[in-house]
Amino acid sequence: MKQPKVIFVDAVGTLFGIRGSVGQIYSEIAQEFGVEVPAKILNAAFYKAFAASEPPVFLGVEPQEIPNCEFKWWEALALDTFQQADVYHQFSDFAAFFQQLYAHFATAEPWFVYPDVQPALEQWQQMGIEMGVLSNFDSRIYGVLESLGVAQFFTSVTISSQVGAAKPDREIFAAALEKHQCNVHEAWHIGDSYTEDYQGAKSAGLRAILLKRADE
Repeated sequence: MKQPKVIFVDAVGTLFGIRGSVGQIYSEIAQEFGVEVPAKILNAAFYKAFAASEPPVFLGVEPQEIPNCEFKWWEALALDTFQQADVYHQFSDFAAFFQQLYAHFATAEPWFVYPDVQPALEQWQQMGIEMGVLSNFDSRIYGVLESLGVAQFFTSVTISSQVGAAKPDREIFAAALEKHQCNVHEAWHIGDSYTEDYQGAKSAGLRAILLKRADE
């Protein structure tokens, strides 16, 4: 198998995962605001709301406005989550709660790097392979990669909110390839989503590798 010029990797579920669950983190922070709700209920509500949401793509928006659009996108998703869990009315200040929740996910605290990631990145780096993150995450990804100690391996970060297209749209793959001046046949993409990562990358012409974690 010919060595690729560049390997793109997905972020959540591929490079790093969530400690516990989304519902657990939402529940713990909600408790600080006097709202009691089981993590299991919030987790189910979150994934239902997430599946029903349009991807974080903001067409026609000035670059400096993108972080604000991302914030509002996630705020709407969180609001929907707590409404579905029938506890939204218990908040006296949902805006303050969400500010804290959003800031929390911009740190290393809710995340962990999978144990196979560091050795793989080091090996690819030694082989002279360029690496890039290709994700539907938002601009908090830069700080998260830094705080998790893996940012130095990547020469590019391509995210849906900044490109204006989300995986599996081939436009986001094209944007990532352009950053490396790379022919599509010289690039691999690794991710844990069959639709967004595997089918998306394959449709865009990249070598697609589907990663199945043991806990999935």
